[in-house]
Amino acid sequence: MRFEYDIIVIGGGHAGCEAAAAAANMGCQTLLITMDMTKFAQMSCNPAVGGVAKGQIVREIDAMGGYMGIVTDRTTLQFRMLNRSKGPAMWSPRAQCDKAKFSAEWRRMLENTPNLYLWQDAVVDLGVEEGKVRSVTTRMGVVFEAKAVILTAGTFLEGLMHIGRTHASGGRAGDAASHGLSARLAELGFEVGRMKTGTPARLDARTIDFASLDEQPGDEQPCKFSFSTDTECVKKQKKCYLVYTSKEVHDTLSSGFADSPLFNGTIKGIGPRYCPSIEDKLRTFADKESHQLFLEPEGADTNEYYLNGFSSSLPWSIQVAALQKIKGLENVQIYRPGYAIEYDYFPPTQLYHTLETKLIEGLYFAGQVNGTTGYEEAGAQGLMAGINAVLKLRGEEPLVLRRDESYIGVLIDDLVTKGVDEPYRMFTSRAEYRILLRQDNADLRLTPIGYKIGLATEKRYTQAMRKKELVESLITFVRQYSVSPQEIADYLKSVESTPLTQGKKLYDVILRNKVTIEGLIDNISALRDFIERQECTQEVIEEAEIQIKYHGYIERERHIADKMTRLENIRIRPDFNYSELKSLSIESRQKLTRIRPSTIGQASRIPGVSPSDINVLLVYFGR
Repeated sequence: MRFEYDIIVIGGGHAGCEAAAAAANMGCQTLLITMDMTKFAQMSCNPAVGGVAKGQIVREIDAMGGYMGIVTDRTTLQFRMLNRSKGPAMWSPRAQCDKAKFSAEWRRMLENTPNLYLWQDAVVDLGVEEGKVRSVTTRMGVVFEAKAVILTAGTFLEGLMHIGRTHASGGRAGDAASHGLSARLAELGFEVGRMKTGTPARLDARTIDFASLDEQPGDEQPCKFSFSTDTECVKKQKKCYLVYTSKEVHDTLSSGFADSPLFNGTIKGIGPRYCPSIEDKLRTFADKESHQLFLEPEGADTNEYYLNGFSSSLPWSIQVAALQKIKGLENVQIYRPGYAIEYDYFPPTQLYHTLETKLIEGLYFAGQVNGTTGYEEAGAQGLMAGINAVLKLRGEEPLVLRRDESYIGVLIDDLVTKGVDEPYRMFTSRAEYRILLRQDNADLRLTPIGYKIGLATEKRYTQAMRKKELVESLITFVRQYSVSPQEIADYLKSVESTPLTQGKKLYDVILRNKVTIEGLIDNISALRDFIERQECTQEVIEEAEIQIKYHGYIERERHIADKMTRLENIRIRPDFNYSELKSLSIESRQKLTRIRPSTIGQASRIPGVSPSDINVLLVYFGR
């Protein structure tokens, strides 16, 4: 019996779920193979989605037609918009989620996605003929044929967990590792590396003195992630809490350093710089006497809590002893200790921008196997791998998002052109056009693209275009409407803004610091009537205000981005022989030959390729 599919996705984590959903929703017969169907998109670490830059990624996934934002909204326990005190380019949504319901909701959506089929098993081999992927073989001995395969194995490839001097094979606590596939890929010529990540102990809420802790509530008026009208803002929010380490806690942790696999040479993999274990923090910030930690609920109906910032691979007894020296946790009991995990990954310079591998046609890598960390980064890669696998099977042009179009474009371009020397995490600082790439306008930027390729629905597209129309009409109205000094004298006084001495266009008033459209609605009846007549939502009002207040910055950044885009339009043949250009530095020739950028713009971002090397390429290509 032959089992044939258009696309096979290996792994049911955040990357695998998005890849499978995208491929199926675009019309391909898709098979998702996972080792445990009860743990789709499992939150292996903290039970939260979003955060600085990560929240922007989730809104982009949603705008394109992905599922992460919808699932998040349906399982949110607490919502916060981070960095509200800063400019809108820095605003980042974050949601605390019900871990069990998050996974269950993903399963419900996948099982009800047309063209998508599920198989519980582990893949142990790939069938490759004439440089093209043809099939996968599972541990049960079943062979599935496919035109494209997307590998999203997360931390499972040769996964090894560490707690003190205890070591066990596994992809995460309670789950077996995946063996054989890494060796097969190495045999096919792929470079394989080793990385490490970790997670903290899980605490029993019944043994925590919450009354002595600092509360961290959600937003008074919570938003949501998805632009879809099919989800709602969270109604009843659970609280998070702040706790702090102390010198006594640090001394207890330090007493276990001799048994730490991080420090005694047991762990060889490279760990995440921006999400270090607590023992890493004590070494790196030896002068700090205290570290802030975040106590987060894992669900609405569970006593399990996550202590964000306390990842550790120290012996379990040391972990418990240190935890019990933290204020409020004096009598704490744990469900399980923290641990570190090492796993195989494949340096992402072995990929094209489509996330297809350069060695094997039709084989795509997405998620932590590319050296990234985080649910959001994984989901974005899975989405783009799924999209590009479908487009290739259709014989259409690939979708490569530019750095000025999305954080997803920044993420993939960084991976493919620069590679990674540690687990990659997205930050707003990695995006040079972050004023353009705000979380509020992700639908305006990307829903038309998602609709064009057949992923975002017509309903989503119509909704985004309606929002665009309303924003533009509101901006036009305030540009044309003149306000008298008397109309807003009281309002300007209330926000400590200088009174008007003569009539002024409402647009110019909104440009003032502390003045908001919301505040003006109560004072200017014409504005209120327009907004009610046009049925402008809060989302539309906020978008219009951002475009007004930051118009100059947005235009300047767009101008810079357009100039840089010219380099992206100068193509380089895939088989171009860089060794012919003796004017290039030796390092540049080596890097360009290995990475094979498809445009001059991509070449300019490769470490080791200097501006003078780019000038040589520009001269060669007649520019």
